[in-house]
Amino acid sequence: MAKFNFRGKPAKKKGGVPNNPQNMMAQVQKMQQDMLQQRELLEQEEYTVTTGGGAITVVVTGHQRLKSIKIDPEVVDPEDVEMLQDLVLTAVNTAIEQSQTAAASKMEGLTGGLGLGDLLAGL
Repeated sequence: MAKFNFRGKPAKKKGGVPNNPQNMMAQVQKMQQDMLQQRELLEQEEYTVTTGGGAITVVVTGHQRLKSIKIDPEVVDPEDVEMLQDLVLTAVNTAIEQSQTAAASKMEGLTGGLGLGDLLAGL
């Protein structure tokens, strides 16, 4: 809630700087630019996860896009397809979680804890 001085004008912030909508808009625009730059950087990042002692290797981008899956032919057992499915599932989910955690951490630094986590979830 804004504070007003005895003449009905907005009170100055600590340090003598009044609440200035132009300054606030400039800060929001800077934050938007920084977020766009960070999104571009995230697109270039990759997160690699290996499961099953090297049997499955998954690479996910910073935008949580699956880039590659490598499966060691020795683990392909027609009699035990469920194990292979579980290994792939675990590797993909772990790589996506790592990518999401990194993206959230980087965006949190830009937003200064404004609580925009739900808005940024789609990154």
